[in-house]
Amino acid sequence: MTVQTFREMLGRRPFQAVKLTVSSGQAFEIRHPEMAMLTRTSILIGTDLADDGVPAEFKVVSLLHITSIEPVTSQAA
Repeated sequence: MTVQTFREMLGRRPFQAVKLTVSSGQAFEIRHPEMAMLTRTSILIGTDLADDGVPAEFKVVSLLHITSIEPVTSQAA
């Protein structure tokens, strides 16, 4: 995966939530473009969102280890 791929994904409007799966099998959801920040080689993903939408932590994921990007479908409550 390239920086350009993620830049385009995060810049789409309306934004489509996605799930990233990495080579270890771990998966991360990005539900808002503000939950992610790109560097040249990694993506920082906000995790453990509080009620105010601000992440308590973030994970740094190497772009080389991302094996798939899938759309997140909304689930009815």
